[in-house]
Amino acid sequence: MAVTIAGDRVLWPEQTPSRGWIRVVDGVITEVGEGRPDDPMAVTVEVITPGFIDIHCHGGGRGEFTSADDEQIERAIATHRRHGTTTMNASLVSATYDDLERQIRALIPHVDDGSLHGIHLEGPWISEHYCGAHDPKTLRAPDPDEVARILEVGEGRIAMVTIAPELPGAVDSIRRIVAAGSVAAVGHTAADADSTRAAIDAGATVATHLFNAMPPLLHRAAGPVGALLADDRVSPEIICDGIHVEPDVVDLALAAAEGRGVLITDAMAAAGAADGDYRIGNLDVQVRDGAARLASNGALAGSTLTMDKAVRRTVTLAGRSLASAAKAATATPAAVLGLDDRGSVAVGQRADLVLLDDDLEVERVMRGGDWVIRPH
Repeated sequence: MAVTIAGDRVLWPEQTPSRGWIRVVDGVITEVGEGRPDDPMAVTVEVITPGFIDIHCHGGGRGEFTSADDEQIERAIATHRRHGTTTMNASLVSATYDDLERQIRALIPHVDDGSLHGIHLEGPWISEHYCGAHDPKTLRAPDPDEVARILEVGEGRIAMVTIAPELPGAVDSIRRIVAAGSVAAVGHTAADADSTRAAIDAGATVATHLFNAMPPLLHRAAGPVGALLADDRVSPEIICDGIHVEPDVVDLALAAAEGRGVLITDAMAAAGAADGDYRIGNLDVQVRDGAARLASNGALAGSTLTMDKAVRRTVTLAGRSLASAAKAATATPAAVLGLDDRGSVAVGQRADLVLLDDDLEVERVMRGGDWVIRPH
C-alpha cells in the first residue's frame, strides 16, 4: 500500500511542528517534506504524530493482561490501538511464581506475532509499604535465582522489570535483569536516595510512575524521587490523568527531566470502558468517574487512561507544548525500549502514525502502514 498523508502540524523529530507531508510505501515512511504535497489523493489532517508507545499498561476494554485469556488480551490491545498506541508492553502485577509463569506464557504468542512489544513485570519484588494495588500476600524479596528463572520463562520477551532497590538481593537482581537484555525500573519502593542511586549504578534506567508508590521529595530528604529525577540515566514515567499527579507537578517533572520523561497509561481493564466493578490481579477495584480505586482501602489501582488522553491532558492540564508531550509518548519511550525503527516521523521509520484533529482527538491511526482507524 502507498499513501500520502498531509498535516498542518507534523511532529518532526527535534524540530518545531510545521505543515508537511509523509509518503508511506509498504509500511515504511519513504519520503517526507514541508508544505503541501503534490498529490491530490493525500489524506489531510490537522496534526500528525508518531504512533504512541506505552511501556506500562495492564489492560483495557474490559480485558486484563493478567487473565492469561487470549480474547481478553486481544481486546485490551485493540482498545489501546484505537486510541493511538501502536507499541505496548503488557504489564503484570505481583503474583505467585506459578501464576506469573502462566501469565507470561499466555502473553508470549502476542509478543511473537508483534501485537505486543514485550512483557513488564511490575512486581512481585516490591515494597510492602508502597505496594499500591498489588496483593501484599504475593510480595517477596528479589532472590536473584528466582528472578533469573522468571526471566528464563519469558524467553527474551520480558522487556522491563520493576523492583524496589532497598530489598535484600535487589541490586544483584537488577544486574541480572539488565544482563538478560531487559530494562530495570525502580518503583513501589521505600528506598532512600542512596539506595536508589545504587540501583541506577547497577543499571536501572526507568522510574516506575514517578511520585506514585514511593516516598515524596522533601527539601532535606531527596528520596527516590529526587535521585531518579536528577539522574540523566533515568527516564521517569508519569501518569498524567489529573488524578495520580497534580498537573503542575507533571509540568515540573517533565521540565526537570527534559527529553527523558515518559508518558504512560498504567491503564487497567476499565480504560476505554465504562465505570463499574473490576479486578486487578486478585484485588477488587471500583471505577467511579474514571478513577480506579481498590474496593478494600481506596488506594489508586492504575488508571483508565489511553495514550491520546495522556498526551492531550499533558498539553491542556499540565501546560506542556504539544511537541514536548508527543516526544514523551513516542521518541523517548522508543529509546527506553531500544527501538530505533519507530518513534519519529522520518524516512526509514516504520509507518506508525496517529492523525489528530485540532483538539488533539484521534481521527485516524496507522500501524505498520495499515489503517487501524481508516480515513472516512
